Amino acid sequence: MHADIVDLRQFYHSRLGVVAEHSVAMALSSIWANLPGERLMGLGYATPYLDRFRPDTERTFAFMPAGQGAVNWPAGGPSATALVFDEELPLPDASLDRVLMVHSLEFAENPRETLKELWRVLAPGGRLVIVAPNRRGMWARFEHTPFGAGRPYSRGQLVTLLRESNFTPGAFAEALFFPPSKRGVVLRMQQVFERLGRRLWPVFSGVIIVEAQKRLYQGLPVAQRASRRVFVPVLSPQTSRAVHRQAKASETPVSAKPLSTR
Repeated sequence: MHADIVDLRQFYHSRLGVVAEHSVAMALSSIWANLPGERLMGLGYATPYLDRFRPDTERTFAFMPAGQGAVNWPAGGPSATALVFDEELPLPDASLDRVLMVHSLEFAENPRETLKELWRVLAPGGRLVIVAPNRRGMWARFEHTPFGAGRPYSRGQLVTLLRESNFTPGAFAEALFFPPSKRGVVLRMQQVFERLGRRLWPVFSGVIIVEAQKRLYQGLPVAQRASRRVFVPVLSPQTSRAVHRQAKASETPVSAKPLSTR
C-alpha cells in the first residue's frame, strides 16, 4: 500500500522532514553532481530532490503512482507532474537519461515489473538511482515518517533485484544516521550523527542509495501480464441524464417470472 500524498507532503514540510531531506540530498549529490542537458524523471515522491537538478537538465518531470496521489510541481509554474501506474508508464522506449526513485520501490506491488518498465523507458547507458529504506536502520522501525512504511531492503536485496531486472549496480551511498526524532537537540546534531555514522556504523543507515546502469547485452523475456489495471478518477464527471438513468434503474424492482397455470 502506497503512502498517502498528504502525509508525504506534510512530512517534508515539517522540521524533521527538512533535515531528513538535507541528509538524503547530500548523500545523493555524492552520486549525481549535476545533469547538464539530460532528461530526468522522478518516480514516487521525488519532488523535494528534483529541484536540485532541474536547472541543469533538458527537462525534469515527476510521475506519481495512482495509489499515492499527485500534487502540482514545481510551485509557481506549469505543473510537471502526472498520475501513473508504475508498471505501464506513458512514455516511449529509450526516452529518458535518468530516473530517480524515492518513496517508490518499497511501495511497488511488483518491484521487478516496475524496474523492467524503467529499463524500457531508459535510453542506452541510462542510469537509475533508488532511495530505499534500510531494513537494518532505525528509520524503518518507526511509522511516523514515510521511510517507516512499505518494504525495507538490504544492500544485497537491492543488488539481486537490480541484476534480475537487467541493471548493473554501481555506486552506493547512505544517509539518515540520526534518530527519527522531532526533538530540537537531535535535529541540531544531525551533521554530527551523519559524519560519525558514515565512519562507525554505515550498515545502520536509515536509507540506502544505489545507482544502476541499464544493461544492454542480455535480452528480456517477453511475458504477457495476467491482468492490466485501469484507473478511474474517484469523482469522475457524469451528465445529469446519466445520473437520472442510474437512479431510475435502482428504483425499478426486479420482475419475477409468471407462474404457469394448468
